[in-house]
Amino acid sequence: MSVNRTDLVAAIAEKAGLKKTEADAALSALQDVLVESLAKGEAVKVTGLLSVERVERAARTGRNPRTGEEIAIPAGYGVKITAGSNLKKAVAK
Repeated sequence: MSVNRTDLVAAIAEKAGLKKTEADAALSALQDVLVESLAKGEAVKVTGLLSVERVERAARTGRNPRTGEEIAIPAGYGVKITAGSNLKKAVAK
C-alpha cells in the first residue's frame, strides 16, 4: 500500500485543519522549494524528518549489458535523501 498525492493532501488538510486546496498549495510550494534549492546546489534539511542534497557523480566507464561493449558514462548529478531520526524511529516500530 502506498500514499499518493491526493491521499497525502487529504491527510495534511485533516491534520493541519486546512482546506484541501490550501494543503495542496503548501505541498506544491514544498516541491518548488526542494527543486529550486537542489538546482542551485543547496541542501534542504527538515530536522528529524529528512535531508535532501545534490551529489556529484564522477565520470566512469560502464558496460552495455547486451553487447558487453564498454561505454563512457559522463559525470553528472544525483539526489541523496537521508532519513531523519523521527522517520527512522517510525519505521523501526
